[in-house]
Amino acid sequence: MTAHQDKPLFGTLLTAMVTPFKDDGAVDLAATEALAIRLVEQGCDGLVVGGTTGEYSTMTDDEHFAVFSTVRDAVGDKVALVAGAGSNDTHHTLHLSAQAQKAGMDGLLIVTPYYNKPTQAGVVAHFETVADAVDLPIMLYDIPGRTGIPLSVDTLLRLAEHPKIVAVKDAKADLVAGMRVIAETDLLFYSGDDGLVLPWMSVGAVGLVGVTTHVDTPRFRRLIDAVNADNLQEALQIAHDLEPVVRATMTHVPGAVAAKQILNWQSVLPNHRVRLPYVDATEAELAAMTADLNGSVIANTLKI
Repeated sequence: MTAHQDKPLFGTLLTAMVTPFKDDGAVDLAATEALAIRLVEQGCDGLVVGGTTGEYSTMTDDEHFAVFSTVRDAVGDKVALVAGAGSNDTHHTLHLSAQAQKAGMDGLLIVTPYYNKPTQAGVVAHFETVADAVDLPIMLYDIPGRTGIPLSVDTLLRLAEHPKIVAVKDAKADLVAGMRVIAETDLLFYSGDDGLVLPWMSVGAVGLVGVTTHVDTPRFRRLIDAVNADNLQEALQIAHDLEPVVRATMTHVPGAVAAKQILNWQSVLPNHRVRLPYVDATEAELAAMTADLNGSVIANTLKI
């Protein structure tokens, strides 16, 4: 293990929080507060607030700030709070980052600019402009399936030289490329794929930024702790136990849709409301999720 794994800046188990909505579609700050407290009590040592899973692209800046502030007030300084402040517009990213800093966030999750498809030079300029303008440490979010472009190894090596850029959430699943970046930089690597936390940690990642972690936080906590205790057999067994839960949450509908649905089945959220362009799972999708969850390690927590 690297020295970073003793106490990574952003923790080792972070949930990319959903943003609960009321039945009328408004942000439900009371449910947001309760969810943040629950996640921390069950083992998260970090939270990502207002990221992709938080449906940030459908929220106003005022709603963002309210959610940031609510989560900060709910959990205080107990865990690291990372604000999803990325946009495909560098100027808007700077505004969201300033709002996150004002709300008391501990760090920023900045996604690769999407839709525009800039060159790698443009990507570097985007991230460096943000990093130069903020006081908070930055976690890069590399998710080419959503952004259309990956962060190349050379780009990551370049960005790692900036003192404010300290971590990467990887949803690219290229362990070979990631292992090189881990070996050649001080960047803290986090798995951005729930099912790959064990493989990623085996090559030097420090933990997970997850979605399935909403619905079985304690077991993910034990998985990461087992890896850090060099107990591979226990970690492998837990990973196998979690596989159908990850499948149910991450393979049939968008993670935010599935997480809210399962949290509602667990009576954690009062509803499973999402905002367009997300829609509720269809009957066929719900049946597929249910089939995965029946007999899983969380089956007895569900009221379907």
